[in-house]
Amino acid sequence: MDLILIGKGKMNRLVESLAGMQGHRVVQVIDGPGDWKSGWAPGLVAIDFSVPGAVLDNLERALLAGIPVVIGTTGWYHRLAEARQLVERSSVAAIYGANFSPGVNAFYRIVAAAARALPAEYGVFVSEAHHRQKKDAPSGTAGRLAEVLAGAGRPPESMTSIRCGAIPGTHTVGFDAEADSITLTHTARSRRGFAEGALLAARWLPGRRGLFEFSEVFDALVAAPPGPGAGEMS
Repeated sequence: MDLILIGKGKMNRLVESLAGMQGHRVVQVIDGPGDWKSGWAPGLVAIDFSVPGAVLDNLERALLAGIPVVIGTTGWYHRLAEARQLVERSSVAAIYGANFSPGVNAFYRIVAAAARALPAEYGVFVSEAHHRQKKDAPSGTAGRLAEVLAGAGRPPESMTSIRCGAIPGTHTVGFDAEADSITLTHTARSRRGFAEGALLAARWLPGRRGLFEFSEVFDALVAAPPGPGAGEMS
């Protein structure tokens, strides 16, 4: 698989490293509008870990070139309707998600099961912590957890955010009642899970059309045949 990486930050540097380990090739890294060109070779997939304000412009440029896009950037979801219109007018697909980590997407399912299992007297809260450079608060993952809880009939009563140091990402969902308290926590040890999930999505996108949310198609992604070199991951 040939990739275009949009953004030169830590995430895409990790994506580039893992892509090489899996037998994929990065043909271009885009760090601004001047890096886009015409006449791209067929079969490319773009992975966007840039900044929220650039997502729609990058998406439009890629779609016009017939390049499907994995959007790992968060903080732009207030423009989701615009993104959907762009994708629906194109011949290819895009996928976005608050968190591409397979572990986090399993965590969503665990949280939903707990929310459905507990009686109504349990209050629910969401707490998240990230490194000081993360701009959006609460995180996109915390927002998605709130949606998962609401979908299970248990919208959170409280959401809190911490920005400090170099924390890769910690998300906790708590269920509290007079009798006891239950906490479920996912802790990212590094950004590797996000990068692996983005590559998983990139392998799945070609040949599809429409806009997809990562957690909603996670089961299909996991069930899809592995791409070339997938067994080389460590």
